Parts: sequence; C-alpha cells; structure tokens
Amino acid sequence: MRLRAIKDEMETTPEPGSGGGLLKLHERKLMAAPSRVVIRPFHLGWQASGHSSSRAGRLVSDILALSDEQVHEEYRAILSDFSERHWQTERVFDERAKEVAETVRLPKNLSEERRRLIGAYFCHEYSYAAAALMNPSVVEHPDQSGLTGGAVRFVMSLRSVGEGHISSIAFREGIVEPDGSFDLWPQPNVATAFSLIDKSQIDSKSEVAICRHPESTLSGSVIFPITEQQSNGLEDLRLVRFVDDNGDFEWVGTYTAFNGREIRSEILHTRDFRNFTLGPIEGKAGRNKGLALFPEKLGGSYYMIGRQDGKNLYLLSSDKIDRWDDDGVLLLEPKFPWEFIQIGNCGSPILTDHGWLVLTHGVGAMRKYSIGALLLDRHIPSKVLARSEKPILSPKDSDREGYVPNVVYTCGAMKVGETLFMPYGISDSAIGFATVGIEELIASLG
Repeated sequence: MRLRAIKDEMETTPEPGSGGGLLKLHERKLMAAPSRVVIRPFHLGWQASGHSSSRAGRLVSDILALSDEQVHEEYRAILSDFSERHWQTERVFDERAKEVAETVRLPKNLSEERRRLIGAYFCHEYSYAAAALMNPSVVEHPDQSGLTGGAVRFVMSLRSVGEGHISSIAFREGIVEPDGSFDLWPQPNVATAFSLIDKSQIDSKSEVAICRHPESTLSGSVIFPITEQQSNGLEDLRLVRFVDDNGDFEWVGTYTAFNGREIRSEILHTRDFRNFTLGPIEGKAGRNKGLALFPEKLGGSYYMIGRQDGKNLYLLSSDKIDRWDDDGVLLLEPKFPWEFIQIGNCGSPILTDHGWLVLTHGVGAMRKYSIGALLLDRHIPSKVLARSEKPILSPKDSDREGYVPNVVYTCGAMKVGETLFMPYGISDSAIGFATVGIEELIASLG
C-alpha cells in the first residue's frame, strides 16, 4: 500500500525585521500537524490484573461473545476506517493481541479476524505532533554516498508534542548544499514507533535498547517514552557525531526525561539510526537539563556544557560518558540585557579554525528567548575568546506567536563547508531554518 505524503511545510517570506540580523532566514517552515498519526497501544490502568472480572477481561469477553458474522462486520469496518491511514495495520493488531494475551487469557482456537479485532480494541491513533513542534537538532547522516559539490546529507531530530503534552522524538532527513540551500525528504502522513527489543526492560532504571522497523524510513519513525522516568516525555534531544580516540564514530544525544514530577538527563547512542540505546546520565549533572556533549575527547576526558544552577553556563568533564560527578567550572554568566534571566547552550560545540563555536540561548525581559553564540579556545575550552553582545536571532513579528510565545530555540546546528546550517524552533509551534557564514558569525562576536 502506498501512503500519501503529508504536507507540513509552508512557504513564507520572512518579514522585515524578523530578527535574523546577519543570518539568512529561509522561507520553508515545518508546522505542527494534527493529521500525522501513529497506532499506539491503548494502555489502561485497569488492564494489569488480567482477571476475567476486570474491565479488560470483560472487554475481551464481550468480543468473544460476538458471532462470527458480527466479528467479520466489525473488523471489516475497522479496516475500512484505518487501513488506508496506516502502514501494516493488521500486523500491529496481531502484535497487540499477543501483548493482551500476556495479561488476559485468550482461547487458543481464535480465528484470525477475532484475534485481530481484540488487538484493535486495545489500540488507538495518537497524533504525536498535534500540539507543537519544536527544538530541532541536526547532524550528518550515516549515509553520505552519491553526493557531490560539498553537499551533506543530514538527520534532523524534532521534539513533537501530542495529546497530554507528551513529547516524543521524530526525525526528518534531507540534503544541504554549501551555499545553505537545502531540501527535505518527504515523510508519510503516518509513522511507526520504535520498538523495545527486550520487553522485560520496560521497567528498567538503566539502559534500554530500541529498534526501528526494518521497512520503515527514519522520517516515518518516532521514539516514544518507554520507561517510567520518561513517561511524560523525551525533551530537547541534542545530537552530536562523536569521534573516539581510535577514529571510530557514533551519534550521541543528550535529552531530558520527564515523568510528570521529576526530570533527569539521559543519553542516547546509535551507529546507524536503526538501533538505539537509551539510558540515564548518572552523577550530579544528571539532575539538570540541557547538557551538550563535545564531539570528541579533550586531553583524554569527555566534556559537556550545561547549566548547573539554573542561570549560568558550566564546563563539565568526566572519564565516563554516562557518569558526570564533576561540579564543573563556571564558563559564562549573563552579561547583556537579552540574557539577564538565564543563559544556556543551543547544542554541542562545533569545531572551527578559530576554536569551538557554541550557540547559546538567553532569556530576557518578558521571558523572551533569543539565540547568540560564543567562541571557546580549541585546547582550553574553559577559556572564552568571544561572545555575542546582541542576539543573532530573536523572535519578532509572526515568529513571536505560538504555543509558547516569544521563543526561538535550537538544540544543534551543523557545519557545511564554511556555512552554519541551523534549524530552529519558533515559539514551540513550528521549525524554521537559518544559515550564516561561519567567518561572518565569528567576526560579529565581541
């Protein structure tokens, strides 16, 4: 079955004074899209006991009591409603029925239709980007074959927010040219969820492993919360292509796991964007949000930038990538009015000929979020060489309006030749794209 691609892009011309400054703001925007859906398990609090007198048990009993003709009629109606909207719908119903059978005893001689009908009753459509789309991060794609002229294939992660304000991680793929022009690969109107490889890990307090369905594209796949600590959302993934001492590389992402009461920082690893591991960041730093990993070790240690006191930026080091006990070194304090309330990073440092370029965000009056930059010494990253006296991008005009107004924010940009390619969130409601010459940006720092 060929699924139609959904149109989630608007061609708009940035308005004069839209806060771009020396940045070129591109016309394309990605919008929150209620029509983008995925089939999810319908989890119910009363399902756990599995006893025949439980609500789940009674639901199954009601389905078992239907005549074969009624089962056929009901199941055909479900397929009519949903099979064109989803990929491998009946496979999902089969898998869900198996999960239900783990808690509610099912007869062994069920017909295929009746079993799938039971699975359908324990599923629902979830619009994972209905409420908001925000805080993108971008890195080189693992597949760079067939490209010419300095073009780079990329993976962009997105924080998508759906019903219940639950945040998940979605992806888009595309190609960007050295002049900053770019294109995005199409994505289907429906998605598939990454699967837990070992379902016994669902209550794990340590690392879990997940995988993408082999026939699903990355742009059509979503990482949903899995563990209890992640139950209310996976927030603000900051991706980086990390190279180890042997020259081997993987993609690492730091993000915030939220359970509705508490947060903690967690870390994601992948070598192919098909198989991922997700686990906690242990130590003092793991209690805070917004950690960004350097793309390589420095002097034999891992380094990160993070805000450890709610206001200032710190430089942290560790000999283990998943444990950060260091209190860190104070790196930067708010200095200018646009960042008086707090400052933070906007993704992992980017190595340039002049040192480490770090995008920052500052919060000023009326809780207005703007983006700036700073430059760190290549070999002594605790040494600040220059910083933005004024924002390089601020929310103005239509970019002020959205789910959370007066915000521009990014979780990571990418160097393409001598150009910086930066997708950014617009008031937690859309994704915009900006480019700037790296030499020009560094020259603007004071």
